[in-house]
Amino acid sequence: MSTDLTRFEKEALIIRPLSESDISFVTQLSRHEGFSPGTGDIGIYRHTDTQGLWVGWLHSRPIGCIAGVRYNSNYGFIGLFLVIKEKRGQGYGKKLWKHALKNLNNLPCIGLEAAPERVEDYSSWGFKRSSITTRWVFDPNNFPASFHSSKYKGFKNLKLLEGGDIPRDIVQEYDASREPTPRPHFLSDWLTHPAGKVLALVDESFVCHGFGRIRPCLMKNGSGWRIGPLIANSPSLAELLVTQLTKAHFGKVLIDSPGLNLDVNKMLIKIGFSPISETVRMYRGEQPPVSMKDVYGLACLELG
Repeated sequence: MSTDLTRFEKEALIIRPLSESDISFVTQLSRHEGFSPGTGDIGIYRHTDTQGLWVGWLHSRPIGCIAGVRYNSNYGFIGLFLVIKEKRGQGYGKKLWKHALKNLNNLPCIGLEAAPERVEDYSSWGFKRSSITTRWVFDPNNFPASFHSSKYKGFKNLKLLEGGDIPRDIVQEYDASREPTPRPHFLSDWLTHPAGKVLALVDESFVCHGFGRIRPCLMKNGSGWRIGPLIANSPSLAELLVTQLTKAHFGKVLIDSPGLNLDVNKMLIKIGFSPISETVRMYRGEQPPVSMKDVYGLACLELG
């Protein structure tokens, strides 16, 4: 009897595109699992690819979600892969996984972030290890008040612009040469969202030398802040952006750093960040050739 019921429930799983009304469910599920979603993140994900995020429903109840976002005809990313605890191990996650993978199957390259215990599972689907992504945490209250101002004085040839004062085209151009694929729609939503703060470093000719965003996030217990993206021409400029982004923001700050940047760990340790967890960046297909040496913080683990 129970075997027949389980079979029926699996067949009854309905996978639908994520709607506006699903955002709260996905946000709270990702918060409960320790993803620490930022304010407005899920809505931005949905707008990035309206056909690339789904929710799994069982008997009129949402039980899981997944993203399989197409950035362009060459690259996609799978993330936000979650099933509520009481429905795990029953085949629902595999149904969601196959649905997302099918949506991206004709792309030359697909990326994902894997929990260490899931690397072997993803390897069986053709994904290969690339690098370690590290999540760091920091309490900005540890900064002495003088630290923020003294760091900025050392870069007199650069201007620090905030929010609406930043010309969008220079940031788009700067980002496009340092990411696996240009992401103008995603970046535009990300940088214009009212939650948090965006800063950019530009020279007298309005050439961008780095930019970053800090946003409020929902931690498993309480709230805090996440920095991302954080991209800069050098570790010292990345450090400057971090110190200025955290200025006047109180509470824990998280940042996810790519393992392919060999300078980022030293820079974050120098200013007081501590590593708290790791994931493994994996790709199926040919890994994007773009260098990550200027990328100090990922916009989000969920969409790469």
